[in-house]
Amino acid sequence: MKSLSGIDAGTRPASLSALHLTLRAGERLLLEDFTHTFYPGEIWCVAGPNGAGKTTLMTTLAGLARPAGGHVEVDGERIDAWPGAALARRRALMPQHSHDAFGASVLDIVLLNRFPHLTGWGWERPADRAAAQVALDTLGLAALASRDVLSLSGGERQRVALAAALCQDAPLLLLDEPLAFLDWHHQIDCLTALVQWTHALPRTIVFSCHDLNLARRFATHALLLEGNGVAHAGAARDVLSPALASRAFGYPLVLIEQGGHEALVPALPGASR
Repeated sequence: MKSLSGIDAGTRPASLSALHLTLRAGERLLLEDFTHTFYPGEIWCVAGPNGAGKTTLMTTLAGLARPAGGHVEVDGERIDAWPGAALARRRALMPQHSHDAFGASVLDIVLLNRFPHLTGWGWERPADRAAAQVALDTLGLAALASRDVLSLSGGERQRVALAAALCQDAPLLLLDEPLAFLDWHHQIDCLTALVQWTHALPRTIVFSCHDLNLARRFATHALLLEGNGVAHAGAARDVLSPALASRAFGYPLVLIEQGGHEALVPALPGASR
């Protein structure tokens, strides 16, 4: 099936643009007049304090929430003009919370995200099952394929949700807190897999994250929300700097460097704020 522009949806990179975007939570201003384009090959981390608007931004970029002002475009077309199935072939969303209302195998849960690609009677084809298997293999979940998803731990379920998003095979991937519930080992594994997934084809990833050091290590770019309308966008190490991060989080952070490695850490108690 063709996209809005008449080109097969899965054969070209997707561009995502926010144009004069304004977001509010009730009367509180979260983001004001924000304009930016997220390009293929970029990995963006959305960071900021609790309540700064990270989830609101992610759902708005996905086309699931209306902004207070401005609009979002995918491939130069307003996101609200896209037919649902066509949009789902261009962008995938992993929400912050997912709830499994019934038992099903891990493989079947991942296969659900192939729905935008199904035709005819909607039965999965060998290619769909192969895509699901690749997603499971990518995240080290192959051994759990036959397990009931309701029997999994929170971290395992989180990785299944990420595998489902990858299985959708959209060139634009929006991930809201994909590292939640994961230990350090699996956080590194998941981010490494995302970097490889982005490099395999020119894709775009936007993910929210609270760990600024992981973001500085794996993201190419960062969008730092202050939660008062102000946002900083640019190269990850420039945006997630001690000065800007301290301002956004309201607590002094310092950059520690040793042996070629860097880490942002809270300043010692009593440090100047």
